[in-house]
Amino acid sequence: MMAVRFFGIILATSLVASIAGGAAGQVQQQGSVSALKGHNSNAPVDVTADRIEVQDRADRAVFVGNVHATQSDMTLETQRLTVAYSSKPAAGANQGGGGSGVQIHRLDAAGGVVVRSPSETAKGDIGIYDLDRRLITLIGNVELTQNNNVVNGQRLVINLDSGRAVVDGGPPGVNASGGRVTGHFTVPQKSNNSPTASGKSGD
Repeated sequence: MMAVRFFGIILATSLVASIAGGAAGQVQQQGSVSALKGHNSNAPVDVTADRIEVQDRADRAVFVGNVHATQSDMTLETQRLTVAYSSKPAAGANQGGGGSGVQIHRLDAAGGVVVRSPSETAKGDIGIYDLDRRLITLIGNVELTQNNNVVNGQRLVINLDSGRAVVDGGPPGVNASGGRVTGHFTVPQKSNNSPTASGKSGD
C-alpha cells in the first residue's frame, strides 16, 4: 500500500459549476450548516492507496484502489483520486537555494465517495474539493447525514468559510428523485411535565 502526504491539498475542481443548467429554477434545495465550517484546508493531507501513478508531463498523480485521505478532522474514502498540481519555486530558491515545491490545484474523487467530519457524513458518486474557493462538492446519489438527520439529493455543495451546506435534486426527469430533495429529520421529544399539564392538575 502506498502512502503520500501533501501540504495544502485540495479535493478540487469546478467539475459541474452548473449541473442543473437552465433548470436551476426548478430544482429544490435544502440548506444547513456543516460541521466543516472553518476547516483548515492548508493542513497536511495523508493519502494511502493500493497504487499510485505519477504523470509528470501532465502534472498530475492518480491514486487507485481503497484510497483514504485525511486532512485535519476530515477524511475522504474513494476508489480513485486524480490530483492536478504544478511546480513552484521552494522558499529560498531565489536566494540560490534551488529546489521546487508542489502547488495542488485540484483533486477529483470518483468511484463512490465518502467524506466524514466529526458530526456528519456525506456520500456521492463524485467528489470535488476546490482549494481556492474553499468549496467541497459531491455529485450523484448524494446523502448527507448530520447526527440523526438525513438529506438526499443529486448535488451537495459545502462552503468551508460559511459552513453553508446546500443539497439540490438536479434537473427534473434525469434521476429517481425527479429534481426533488428528500429528508428525514429527528424531532426533539417534549416532556410530559409541561406547564399546561401542571396547571390543569392543580385546578
